[in-house]
Amino acid sequence: MKQLVCIVCPNGCTLNIDDSGDEIKVTGGKCKKGSDFAVAELTCPKRTICTTVKTVFKNAPVLPVRVSSDIPKDRIFDVMNEINKITVKDKLKRGDVVIQDVLGLGADVIATSDILSLIT
Repeated sequence: MKQLVCIVCPNGCTLNIDDSGDEIKVTGGKCKKGSDFAVAELTCPKRTICTTVKTVFKNAPVLPVRVSSDIPKDRIFDVMNEINKITVKDKLKRGDVVIQDVLGLGADVIATSDILSLIT
């Protein structure tokens, strides 16, 4: 028996997970989201990344970015290595792609601020 605290909604349910048989059984959640979270966390945990990337602009030396969708947890450091290789040279705006389909994971690294587009 394993326990997890669900992070999907504000309830923070304590989930009890029995994965000893052929099927994963989850109890303790107040909604189906908790069960889905627990199964995903045990079979293929995913996370999001929010960080910054370097720029060439003195007034904004870094640009906040994030991945457009969750990536496998065990690839976080690989994605961060790719992000750390980048220096933005264009005046990007929020939503613009900084790295398309990073490492073939199906997620783009996108800008989350308009700060560069506002530089004069």
